[in-house]
Amino acid sequence: MEFLLLDFADVPHLQWFLFGLSLMFLFVMFLFIYVVTLMGNGIIILITRTDQTLQTAMYFFLSNFSFLEICYMSVTLPRMLINLWTQKRHISLSACATQMSCVLVFGNIECLLLTVMAYDRYVAICNPLNYPLVMNHKVCVQLVAACWITGVPVEIGQTCQIFSLPFCRSNQINHYFCDIPPILKLACGDTFLSEMMVFTVAVLFVMIPFLLILGSCIKITSTLLKLPLATGRAKAFSTCSSHVMVVTLFFGSGIITCLRPKSKNSSRTDKFFSLFYTIVTLTFNPLIYTLRNKEVLMALRKLLP
Repeated sequence: MEFLLLDFADVPHLQWFLFGLSLMFLFVMFLFIYVVTLMGNGIIILITRTDQTLQTAMYFFLSNFSFLEICYMSVTLPRMLINLWTQKRHISLSACATQMSCVLVFGNIECLLLTVMAYDRYVAICNPLNYPLVMNHKVCVQLVAACWITGVPVEIGQTCQIFSLPFCRSNQINHYFCDIPPILKLACGDTFLSEMMVFTVAVLFVMIPFLLILGSCIKITSTLLKLPLATGRAKAFSTCSSHVMVVTLFFGSGIITCLRPKSKNSSRTDKFFSLFYTIVTLTFNPLIYTLRNKEVLMALRKLLP
């Protein structure tokens, strides 16, 4: 009927340090991260909606990406804050299924949206004359809608399939949120179908988007090196560098988690990698897109008194 999220309780020395000496510091730190991320993404959404110079396809995708980041972090971090503060780690079966479904949905949509953003940069740099025609507002809306329409039903179906399994072992989830690997470890039925679905979805929503982004980066780099003016190359590189950094952080940590060899202590390492791509990376993304973008910085200066 319910599970028990262990968070970092299986790391005795870390637990003694975190909870014994600095529980309040840990709580404040994660709360600060959450508030900063909400404010950073909220500001990006505000300036891309109100500033007339940012009414382009790139910033339309960026505002949607910022909204997605808020949703993604809000699925895991508030629950972890509550668990740290109250030390009551119980979560009902339905709440666990809902959290898993939301994490998977937002994660898959983020992979697809990053691919769409890479395609936008590809068209802007490799086919600039047709860019306003190809990436008009109607097409942008359709691409974002396609990301959501594709990601939501797939992951809802996968979550329903996983939670249709019988759970008759320990109810302790060795993680800080309801993720697929620790949940499957608690199932006592045949998990082969679930594992094959996980692999298939990972190929469709992680590996293929990553390869498409990598291909667009190679093509963009090739095109930039052919530009005659250094100033043109520098401006084009600056618009792509932020996206490349975000893609590297998000996909890099996710792929390491998926492909890293498993051991008996792998669940402990998985938690820290998950912490990186579900919280740390999301915290840096608003900073990367604002501090490395002159147009966003100029719009931000107009917004501030």
